[in-house]
Amino acid sequence: MAGEYTWALDAASGVFKNHALSTDVLFAALAKSKFQTFVKPIAGYGKGKGDTITWPRIKNLTEPTAGTFNERDRVPVDTFAMSTGSVTVTYYGRAVEFTDMSQLLSAFDLKDAIQKKLRAQMTLTLDTAAAAAFKTAQISFAPTTLANGTFDTDGTPSTTATQNLTVAHLQVIRDYMMDTIHVPGWQGGDDYYCLAATKACRGIRRDPDFIEAHKYSGAEYLETSGKGPNGEIGKVENIHIIEVNHTNALSGTKGTGNVLGEAVIFGDDAVVMAVATDPELRVAIPGEYGTQHGIAWIGLLAYGIDWNTSTDGEARIIYVTSA
Repeated sequence: MAGEYTWALDAASGVFKNHALSTDVLFAALAKSKFQTFVKPIAGYGKGKGDTITWPRIKNLTEPTAGTFNERDRVPVDTFAMSTGSVTVTYYGRAVEFTDMSQLLSAFDLKDAIQKKLRAQMTLTLDTAAAAAFKTAQISFAPTTLANGTFDTDGTPSTTATQNLTVAHLQVIRDYMMDTIHVPGWQGGDDYYCLAATKACRGIRRDPDFIEAHKYSGAEYLETSGKGPNGEIGKVENIHIIEVNHTNALSGTKGTGNVLGEAVIFGDDAVVMAVATDPELRVAIPGEYGTQHGIAWIGLLAYGIDWNTSTDGEARIIYVTSA
């Protein structure tokens, strides 16, 4: 443990790095994230700023009308559609500078305190970036009555929301995802997930058909707040709902009279995070004869929607918003 958190000079970049501490900080930041749990990592190590990272995509196979065949017949063959997705990586990060004097006047370890604030900032920054990718979905839904709304499928929300999100709306969206565009469930299961702004959650919680997390989960599953992992507050049918109290990621002021809180509902393979360099902590070489210091988090990555279409078997996300 003694050398685990040792800063070492990286000659190529000219800064001090601490890979063990960077890993701990990254894991801690991701643990607090709402969106990072649901992105698919794509490795692109060795790429530089402005480079493109590409990944393969395979469309769902259609369900056959009959899965049987005769013993002497050739096994029926399905064709599959394969394509690629791509994103361009760029730098994410921020830095904080401090002096020897500020460290001396502080009653605690200033560098440690700054690391904690940078970790919190990293969580918010990466969540906002991931949320932006989710919100590029081609299919949006605007609640227009207490029980229904309008789907726009051209990538541009053109309907004005006049109601906040309700359980009935989630049921409409669930049926559309399962029966119309056939979105696969999260990680091969039957469940979907909904990341919803706090205002959207208020509308959902009022409905008696909403099932609170503590009613279907054991005590070991729940946090001290009574919520599940990552802020899961409950579910509607097979849609698990996670509250997002971060308005830069999901707005709470959409629609007529700012009535709507935004949300994204999705299944498997919704958004990718292409990583050229994992977010890490870096310390600048001290300046002004060793009296000025700086510490930063920096990563080279990009987020992108996996299937940016509204096509049956390809689309993965419904974005609840307003024109």
